Amino acid sequence: MKEFDWPIRIYYEDTDAGGVVYHARYLAFYERARTEMLRQSNIQQQTLLEQARIAFVVKNMNINYLLPARLDDLLIVRSQVVSVRKASLTFKQQIIDEVNRVYNEAEVLIACVDLNKNKPCVFPKLFISEFL
Repeated sequence: MKEFDWPIRIYYEDTDAGGVVYHARYLAFYERARTEMLRQSNIQQQTLLEQARIAFVVKNMNINYLLPARLDDLLIVRSQVVSVRKASLTFKQQIIDEVNRVYNEAEVLIACVDLNKNKPCVFPKLFISEFL
C-alpha cells in the first residue's frame, strides 16, 4: 500500500531538559501524520463525526524507540496502511531522517467506532476503497 510522508521539526516544547524528544511526543507526531494522510485522501474526520457519528480510535499501539530525536531535527513521519479489515486497520509508521535512518517506529491498530452505540462499526465504503 502507498506510503505517506509528513515532515516534522523538533521544537523546544517537544523535548526534555536535555534537548531529547520526550517519549510521549512521538504519539502526537504519529497522530498528526495519520490525520494528514487521511486528509490527503479526502477523508474528513470532522465530517464523519458530525454527519455519521463515526470516530477512529487507537485500539493498540506498539512503539519501538531506536534513536533519540533532538531539538531542531528535521524529520519525516512515514505512514503506511498495512492491513484493512471491516472495522479496523493497521498503520506502520516510522520517524526517519533524510538518509532513512529510523529513530522510532510504531504499529497502530485503529478501530472505527459508532459513537451512538459506543461499539465498533464498519468503515465507510469510501474509506475502505481508498486503502485497499
